[in-house]
Amino acid sequence: MISALCEALLFQEAMDFLNRMRADSCVPDVVTYRVLLCGCLNKGQLDMCKIILNMMIAEGCYPSFGIFNSLVHAYCRSGDYSFAYKLLKKMVKCGCQPGQVAYNKLISSICGNEELPSSDVLELAENAYSKMLADGVVLNKINVSNFARCLCSVVKFEKACKIIHEMMRKGFIPDTSTYSKVIAHLCNASKVENAFLLFEEMKKNGVVPDMMLSKGCIPNVVTYTALIDGHCKAGQIEKACQIFARMQTNAEILDIDLYFKEVDNEAKMPNVYTYGALVDGLCKAYKVKEAHELLEAMSASGCKPNRVVFGALIDGFCKVGKLDEAQEVFSKMLEHGYDPNTFIYSSLMNRLFKDKRMDLALKVLSKMLENSCTPDVIIYNEMIDGLCKSGKTDEAYKLMLMMEEKGCYPNVVTYTAMTDGFGKAGKIDKASSV
Repeated sequence: MISALCEALLFQEAMDFLNRMRADSCVPDVVTYRVLLCGCLNKGQLDMCKIILNMMIAEGCYPSFGIFNSLVHAYCRSGDYSFAYKLLKKMVKCGCQPGQVAYNKLISSICGNEELPSSDVLELAENAYSKMLADGVVLNKINVSNFARCLCSVVKFEKACKIIHEMMRKGFIPDTSTYSKVIAHLCNASKVENAFLLFEEMKKNGVVPDMMLSKGCIPNVVTYTALIDGHCKAGQIEKACQIFARMQTNAEILDIDLYFKEVDNEAKMPNVYTYGALVDGLCKAYKVKEAHELLEAMSASGCKPNRVVFGALIDGFCKVGKLDEAQEVFSKMLEHGYDPNTFIYSSLMNRLFKDKRMDLALKVLSKMLENSCTPDVIIYNEMIDGLCKSGKTDEAYKLMLMMEEKGCYPNVVTYTAMTDGFGKAGKIDKASSV
């Protein structure tokens, strides 16, 4: 009867029938409760499931292991991770030890999405992991990678590495995906030393290089690009250049060869992202000559530069005052079919402001608007400040009005520049009206 009522979506009637049974001294047994619980679960009545679950446990009737797993799946799908975690505790209370399915489902639901979880939700995954580790249960490969990614996103790098080490001790063999993703996150946050420690720990455990290679886990171009990017962000340009050089040759380089043992040529051929990371790093270290040479080598090797690579080099030349070279790279970028973005325009204009070439800066701004590339408030403010300092307060005021028309509203920096400009030009009335 209860099953039929649930099938007909008459859930309240099913509950009423259960209560009538109890009123007639017909105590529901575990089978009755399980039928009602499964009926509501199959129809997505999760709020009703909570009520039934509490009732049956209070009366000593426990769901089966399979039903508990299904409940964990259902609440994870609904995004109710808090209750899904509580279910793990209820399982223990009912003498039903959570296993690999329940633990992995909760952690994968929290950490397996493109959108990163909030700190309190991630904490649930961490707590679940601690319990599963104590129970001798292991994460699956995908969960190790995703869990480590989420921990890295909240700057818990040591914990991310610790999880990989713990899983390795339990027989987990990192695959290329795990290997590259975690290294990438560590390097992206300039935690290059952590990345190298991870390699060392893997080597110590017999995972790098022999075991990893035997299991098909070969460091790839993504791994090396991440290492290059990480070293660049940490200001270790020489080390980044060594890794890049080792990718292209078989020359022995101390401390670098560990990552290249038995790696095939295709796996370590630099791609556009590898070149981009090193070009950007060289430019930030003011080694623009070397960065430009790298761009030429990139093109010669048949690897087509993208807008990010061109932008990094343009910005590098602008920062060291080589505007002519920046314009030359700008022209090459256009020849390759790439339109400049806000970052590239901003780099050019910043250089023009510093060189006090306001007329040319205005032309660049005009071209920027013509190409539907919207300047931000910083670009407008620098332009207005530059015009005011050049004594062109009327042009600066017109530009301020124009930025408002374009939906970019002046801030305190804008008004301060205009007030100061009008004041120095002796236009006190206009300064007061800004």
